[in-house]
Amino acid sequence: MGGKSSNSFDLLHPKVQRWVWRQGWSELHAVQEEAIQAILLSDDDLILSAATAGGKTEAAFLPICSRLVDQASEGIDVLCVSPLKALINDQFSRVEELCETLEIPVHRWHGDVSQGRKKLVLKNPSGILIITPESLEALFVIHGGEIASLFQGLRHIVVDELHSFIGGVRGRHLQSLLSRVELSLGHRVPRVGLSATLGDMRLAAEFLRPGSGEKVKRIVSDDEGQEIKLQIRGYQITAPPPPPPRSPDEAELPPSEEEGGDLPDICGHLFKTLRGTDNLVFANRRRDVELCADILRRLSDERHVPNEFWPHHGSLSAEIREEAESRLKDKSLPATVVCTNTLELGIDVGNVKSVAQIGAPPSVASMRQRMGRSGRRGDPAILRIYIREPEITPSSSVADRLRLDLVKSIAMVRLLLGRWCEPPAAETLHLSTMIQQVLSIIAERSGATAVTAWRILCERGPFRGVDRPMFVDTLRAMATVDLIVQASDQTLLLGGLGERIVNHYSFYAVFQTPEEYRLVSGARALGTLPITFPVAPGSYLLFGGLRWEVLTVDDRRKVIELQRTSAGKAPLFGGDAALVHGRVREEMFRVYTASDAPPFLDGPAARLLTEGREEFRRLGLDREHGVQAGQDTLLFCWTGDRAINTLLLQLRCIGFKAEKFQLILRIEKALVEEVRQRLAEVALDGPSDARTLALLSGTKIEEKYDRYLSDDLLAADYASRALDINAGWDLACAIAGRTVPARNPRQRLES
Repeated sequence: MGGKSSNSFDLLHPKVQRWVWRQGWSELHAVQEEAIQAILLSDDDLILSAATAGGKTEAAFLPICSRLVDQASEGIDVLCVSPLKALINDQFSRVEELCETLEIPVHRWHGDVSQGRKKLVLKNPSGILIITPESLEALFVIHGGEIASLFQGLRHIVVDELHSFIGGVRGRHLQSLLSRVELSLGHRVPRVGLSATLGDMRLAAEFLRPGSGEKVKRIVSDDEGQEIKLQIRGYQITAPPPPPPRSPDEAELPPSEEEGGDLPDICGHLFKTLRGTDNLVFANRRRDVELCADILRRLSDERHVPNEFWPHHGSLSAEIREEAESRLKDKSLPATVVCTNTLELGIDVGNVKSVAQIGAPPSVASMRQRMGRSGRRGDPAILRIYIREPEITPSSSVADRLRLDLVKSIAMVRLLLGRWCEPPAAETLHLSTMIQQVLSIIAERSGATAVTAWRILCERGPFRGVDRPMFVDTLRAMATVDLIVQASDQTLLLGGLGERIVNHYSFYAVFQTPEEYRLVSGARALGTLPITFPVAPGSYLLFGGLRWEVLTVDDRRKVIELQRTSAGKAPLFGGDAALVHGRVREEMFRVYTASDAPPFLDGPAARLLTEGREEFRRLGLDREHGVQAGQDTLLFCWTGDRAINTLLLQLRCIGFKAEKFQLILRIEKALVEEVRQRLAEVALDGPSDARTLALLSGTKIEEKYDRYLSDDLLAADYASRALDINAGWDLACAIAGRTVPARNPRQRLES
């Protein structure tokens, strides 16, 4: 290619080679060179890890399509699973462009694809099928008898955005579905995982092929030469002044909501800095997306310039999200999209000049993924992080005085620059997902024995952490609530409740989906709003970056009709913060104990850091875990959330009243020395029983089918998800001033 020899290029089918030449490529990316040989010269499982826009999709499909040309088979040849409908639409266009000249059919299958197109695939299965896990689940439930014939010619399974599945309920769901596909065929199918960010390739390989991770090949491409430009900007949240008195004419129109006196300042800087170029602005909450999009739009109106700012989050309709994506792809007009993690994954929106992050990043891996959206084609990757810290008053808490969000962000940037990111989360039981899969297997096969379900899901499938007694206990719990019944021949069938659940469209997703209202304006669908957000006719809200008045609320049809107005209030959306890894907290401690100001801080951020370090030194946190705060003890835990959760429950177990805020545990009406002495006793006793501690947690029902588990099963599942018994014991030993005994060798599962 372009005068350079390439052994990998020579392996491609001539028709694929011609397609590459037509793209004008002078050479293949390194990850493509390696992947072509790995896929065409073996049938091994493979993980391709490269930066965003690093050519992973082509690395997988150039060799795969070379195998398919002139070798049509019966059934689907390639099953490609992707986490989002928008990603499928994007990848479909890219793969179809390649396959069109090769005469390889490409099909997409998700909730927005018409039934007519799906019927054509079922009638004449062929080529490449790009699908979500939820739609693959629907195939099993509705067309279970056709799975073997549908995939009889399957040669490859491709998992796009592999990292987005690992450690979550959708990941375990996906593992189970892929295992069931192979069981229906009676043989193994090579798997290819594509990901831009992976913290631990060993764990990622084990996720891709449970039980045989050591056999998975790994190709990792790191762009060592990319230039990075980043800055953390500090903003202080001040209490807003009381609003001026309103005239009677204005009394019925509530003021706009711009919560936090810092957001207009942040948006002012975004407006000044980003206008005229293409950018992504990430906010951790959909509420902040709406507030920022509204402020930026109004700034455009006030200055009489065209609006370049567009919102993008999961509650907006596909039409509104696609409009924002189209604006970014259209290089004739500048556009900046304010979004949640909906644009963190690999939707191709073209090259953006910079990325902004409002608030501390959710994780180092997420920050790395987001930053990778800029800096293509040799340009530097530009990242600006906007940190909001409260104004200090005499009543300010220790947490506020320590400037935790700022220090956390600095620690994450330092880890990013050191090329570290979080490994996949430790394995959990995922009993809620297992319940769903038991129901699915029964529906697929019109009944199944307990032994068959055990073999499919636990012995051969991904639920290997569930032993036989626990599996039997789960089936008994399901029978107790009429999810399943057992026939006289020992066959498990769906019970009355099980039938209703399986026959509802929401069954195919294993994650919790809150009941939502549809928002409409005239004939246009705007998106959805969680039912927990109360609205009534005459109230106002911000949505899609615009202001609306509620006209009607139809509770039966769950539809809210809106009209444009000049007032608005951002709705409250759900969403929990991610668990923080222990390495991040350790790096935070190093930031506090250092004396230099990182060069990537602006002036206000440097001053906020100085304030946080002064409070850290005043409290003596470089020497002590515990601080007396009036009648209470504050414990500062420089470790991961799972370890802190464990210690929290351990403290409750020995009679203390304790609560958690980030890395701080507050123990009510207790002296530091008293807490230390009691933890010394805990240290001597060794690690506690996980289930016993989990029973002390007030809220354990988090996943979709948790409510059908017995208390004991729920405790076991919660412990596997939220606790780290050994790391919690280490923390107790550290606070008590005791050395961890050498008799306790173990593999740390800190996360």
